[in-house]
Amino acid sequence: MTSDNKHNEGINSVAVIGNYLPRQCGIATFTTDLVEALSAEAPDINCWATAMNDKPEGYPYPEKVRFEINQNKLTDYRIASQFLNISQPDIVCVQHEYGLFGGPAGSHLLKLFGDLRMPVVTTLHTVLKDPAPEYRAVMGKLADLSDKLVVMSHKAVDFLKDFYAVPEDKIVFIPHGIPDTPFIDSSFYKDKFGVEGKKVLLTFGLLSPNKGIENVLRALPAVIKKHPDTVYIILGATHPNILKSYGDAYRIMLQQMVLKLGLGEHVIFQNRFVEIKELCEFLVPIQGALIFV
Repeated sequence: MTSDNKHNEGINSVAVIGNYLPRQCGIATFTTDLVEALSAEAPDINCWATAMNDKPEGYPYPEKVRFEINQNKLTDYRIASQFLNISQPDIVCVQHEYGLFGGPAGSHLLKLFGDLRMPVVTTLHTVLKDPAPEYRAVMGKLADLSDKLVVMSHKAVDFLKDFYAVPEDKIVFIPHGIPDTPFIDSSFYKDKFGVEGKKVLLTFGLLSPNKGIENVLRALPAVIKKHPDTVYIILGATHPNILKSYGDAYRIMLQQMVLKLGLGEHVIFQNRFVEIKELCEFLVPIQGALIFV
């Protein structure tokens, strides 16, 4: 999208709904990057955000965030729809992950959708193949109420068509973006992270049980047998919601797997949330290698 693109004609304002930095969440980073990228590419379009809060006091948001919703308070969704209708953005763009919204299977969001008077584009960050009935019902209603559904994998396109009967012309595939890092010697930062001379695998992002890191660990002994200089970096703090509800049980389970499989010299845990600048330093050593996200 560019400001002189004819496809921008008639679009003066875009409201994006999702988590927003400084909340520590992968989708908060995604939403913030999306708003900033749209603002940079199309400066004549007014792009702003409505932020989902997981705590009543919220976060110290930047000016781009004009409205906040307590994700567990249904009345906030009604008030948010009123605010959006009064503000009259030409498009509402929603970043959807079930856990971001209150109610069974995140169903509170449907209240907001049902009251909006402008087109809604929903980006689906998770599409379940075999969902529980309440999740299937919510996804079906989201599909009905959205003018377009954006997904970031071809498999998600297939799932929407095959398991949710979503018409193909309603689905848009847009690959997930990545940071624009310079192509420099992959060993540039390796000594900083203690992996000089190693082949590096990387998982980054907040840790939660749906990451499937345990599957990588189970496969790692076979990889190391052929490539003994392999190191696997697991970068990211435990997701705040997981930490609040279950503590660090998932990370502890992964660490126990590492010991049981004898992978202590091949797995490095970096238990912290990293900003984009430092994340790019981790990405450089694995250029041309394999990344698990």
